[in-house]
Amino acid sequence: MPAVSLEQIASLCKRRGIIYPGSEIYGGFQGTYDYGPVGVELKNNLIDSWWRTNVYERDDMEGLDSAVLMNPKTWNYSGHEETFVDPLVDCRECKSRYRADHVGESCPNCGSNDLTEPRPFNLMFKTQVGPVADDDSYAYLRPETAQGIFVNFDNVLTTTARKLPFGIAQVGKGFRNEINPRNFLFRVREFDMMEIEFFVAPGTEDEWQEKWLQDRLAWWRRIGVRRDMISIYDVPAEDLAHYSKRTYDLMYDYPTLGPEEIEGIASRTDFDLGSHTRYQDKYDLVSQVKENSDSTTRLSYFDVKANKHIIPFVVEPSAGVGRCLLAVLSEAYDEPMVKAPDEDRLKLVADELEVFNRAVGKNDKIPVEMRDTMLGFGESISQNLPDTMPQIGALLAMPGAERINAGKKLRGQAQKVIEDHYRTVLHLKPSLAPVKVAVFPLKRNDEDLVSTAKGIRKSLQVGGQIRTVYDDTGAIGKLYRRQDEIGTPFCVTVDYETLENKTVTVRDRDTMEQIRLPIDELSSYVSEHVNE
Repeated sequence: MPAVSLEQIASLCKRRGIIYPGSEIYGGFQGTYDYGPVGVELKNNLIDSWWRTNVYERDDMEGLDSAVLMNPKTWNYSGHEETFVDPLVDCRECKSRYRADHVGESCPNCGSNDLTEPRPFNLMFKTQVGPVADDDSYAYLRPETAQGIFVNFDNVLTTTARKLPFGIAQVGKGFRNEINPRNFLFRVREFDMMEIEFFVAPGTEDEWQEKWLQDRLAWWRRIGVRRDMISIYDVPAEDLAHYSKRTYDLMYDYPTLGPEEIEGIASRTDFDLGSHTRYQDKYDLVSQVKENSDSTTRLSYFDVKANKHIIPFVVEPSAGVGRCLLAVLSEAYDEPMVKAPDEDRLKLVADELEVFNRAVGKNDKIPVEMRDTMLGFGESISQNLPDTMPQIGALLAMPGAERINAGKKLRGQAQKVIEDHYRTVLHLKPSLAPVKVAVFPLKRNDEDLVSTAKGIRKSLQVGGQIRTVYDDTGAIGKLYRRQDEIGTPFCVTVDYETLENKTVTVRDRDTMEQIRLPIDELSSYVSEHVNE
């Protein structure tokens, strides 16, 4: 079954080199994460799928890579200096800080009701530019990539001779000084964004927004996110961003979190180009924009039929790479039972889990919300044993679980049972899998087996089309499990029969079925399946 908690995903990510906490050797740095050897491949594959779908497979799109640092006037005229704020509250008791809309009447950390009044907090990181620190030598780390597209509209239009409608796509870093980063990759301070600004003739924006909604839903299905896990939220007028006429938020049902935004598809009208253009008074702008006396360029499009310059309207599909990756991992995650544990071992684990749950319910040192969440998760595992046995690891990784002494005994009883009777597997789309093929020798101390296996790995990776690895650091069964956990579709084992007849064993990740294939047919077999 797909993941039921973020702890399952976070535990796997750390264990298998997908995601590491940022600056971990110095105690971490809140709101930052590093992509490990496996994670960077998955991340790049996701971005590549998005880019190919939206740029290569369309004939109305250009690409761009704009600078992170921009003239600070950009953020003045875009409205970010005034409106890109969150309400901030402090707990006077434990000194924790939160967004006001994420806090009820009491502090989530300590339960105190002694909270400050909300006050505005701008989310943009400000940095010094040049050797002298004064009021004029500063810049912001961009909170979005969109403004880099808008200020380059005329450059792209001039150098490509595009006609409306057309779009500009960009993937890049964004930075937001979140008050309270949380929930793993979901809310962080440094992240990657995949954004499109699609420029259309005024009056056609509603039609194009609907088209983009369907296109984006189709892509999510394409990368393995089930349609029934995404709901469409038509943002109410009172909650719309200052630039938006209408926004659809695609809400993915994340484990632990429930429905949260995974992508926004906004109709931004003429606000952005209108805000940054020279000669604003020459156009019939529908948006309320700040008077701009600093722009040097007219960001308009010459409408041949109307014989006049117009300011195009914009439809913006925008998604965060981290949230995308988290959804894909959640969908692909599975912990199936390979063989049923015997009744005696199962009962020992069930009894220790019951002791742990009772201890959680009685513990008054853990914040109430945290305790209730842990207890609810523990009881759901208990009610659905043996299928839920692997979830015990995620339960013991939850914040506050380390304070429950009974957890040590529960871990001791459960860990061996889980290792012997279950496997963790990522059923990733083969095209997204970080590693496509893993090659093993049956014995690592046999020179003929080793050299043959290494030769196969090298031949499969020739041309750089697919990522292939060689591994001989354990028994074959253990190597299979390791590759299952990172979503490798195929494992190839070189054995003594290989030396006799030039065939290998190919194991399928999802079914665990094994077939024999001639070595010279292996490349075509893999190529046929990894692009699915």
